[in-house]
Amino acid sequence: MSTRQIAIAAQDDRGLEGEVSQHFGRCPFYVLAKVDGSTVLDSEVRTNLHYGNHQPGMMPAFIKDMGADVILAGGMGPRAIALFSQMGIEVATGAVGRVGAVLEAYLDGRIRGIVPCAHDHEDSCGGH
Repeated sequence: MSTRQIAIAAQDDRGLEGEVSQHFGRCPFYVLAKVDGSTVLDSEVRTNLHYGNHQPGMMPAFIKDMGADVILAGGMGPRAIALFSQMGIEVATGAVGRVGAVLEAYLDGRIRGIVPCAHDHEDSCGGH
């Protein structure tokens, strides 16, 4: 099995006990989990350096710089999904609930693929 780094958009700094953010670019934190197969080896909370200054294209580079292979989030627009894919980062959206539970669901294969961004905010996710 290979070791992977999974970034989960988080609404707070409680790590695996925290809540998943509904928008990957407007979350204050990320939980970066190191996993081997379906086993979580380690996790840490990272501050989103672009929180409050979300601009298109910034987050995929930020997540890549963290070393992540996968991003899990509540919502994400089609342009961001395409940028993550171009960088070789797998995207799974539609995640809700506790970060640890979402990570476990992803590792068990219960969360896969893209769920379109369905929430409203001033600066759309693109494609709306």
